[in-house]
Amino acid sequence: MLLVLSIILLSLVADTEIAHALIEQIGTYGYVGAAVAGIFFVSTFTFAPASVILFHLAQEFNPVLVSVCAGAGAVVGDLLIFRFLKDRVFEELRPLFYKYGGLRLSALLATPRFEWIASVIGAVIIASPFPDEVGIALMGFSRLSSWQFASVAFMLNTLGIYAIALLARSM
Repeated sequence: MLLVLSIILLSLVADTEIAHALIEQIGTYGYVGAAVAGIFFVSTFTFAPASVILFHLAQEFNPVLVSVCAGAGAVVGDLLIFRFLKDRVFEELRPLFYKYGGLRLSALLATPRFEWIASVIGAVIIASPFPDEVGIALMGFSRLSSWQFASVAFMLNTLGIYAIALLARSM
């Protein structure tokens, strides 16, 4: 619902002078602007404007380099979310989980099959050009270290952003 609200808000603001000035200003920073937009690309609240900025940057600059720089920025955003979810949210939800989910649900989540499926679904969500929070949460069930997660997130985000860059180049 927040994603839909963000897209509706963006569509109302997208053709304003302020939005064009902001996109133009970020565009003056080139690939650094792509990295900054990449940081905001991963959040539900900032996904839509970051996508528009990346779309415009890919029309002006090399789409591969825009994708790589934005992918690097997206890793920063993903790691912030990953650390927050893994270290704080999951720990805070643990008592509720055991109270309402019990040992059966805990046993299911501990199986290698669930971990694998959750990781694959999480990876698909991260690779898609949509916000990453759910994908990060699913990958949080796996036993990936932060370094492993960052490597996977970089590749997946870069591919997702490259899809946007290819779309921008085709128009």
